[in-house]
Amino acid sequence: MIDHITIRVSDIERTKIFYTEALKPLGYSMEFDESFEGVRVVGFGANNKLDMWFTTDKPVSGPTHIALKADSQTLVDDFYKSALTVGGKDNGAPRLRPEYHEQYYAAFVLDPDGNNIEVVSR
Repeated sequence: MIDHITIRVSDIERTKIFYTEALKPLGYSMEFDESFEGVRVVGFGANNKLDMWFTTDKPVSGPTHIALKADSQTLVDDFYKSALTVGGKDNGAPRLRPEYHEQYYAAFVLDPDGNNIEVVSR
């Protein structure tokens, strides 16, 4: 089980805007924003658990693939729409993906640094 993930990004302000909107349908919000010895760190979470961290520490990560769980297909659709409105790039519109599993409904969006963010409902 994964406890948390940290991604090094090129532009923390752009990252904050993207993930604040893209993750809102999943119940995520930005809960942490601090600097430590010149390195900025922001944290996002849901249900009082911060598990997605972004930092200006170098080198920039990725690109990488992160898959987040949604409780419904509607939330997958909402994530996809929200992410595209704040500059995310389509990397796979929401749909059933029987090649993975007959109930696998997912969408893929590239974030500002090219990370492939997937949201899936099974």
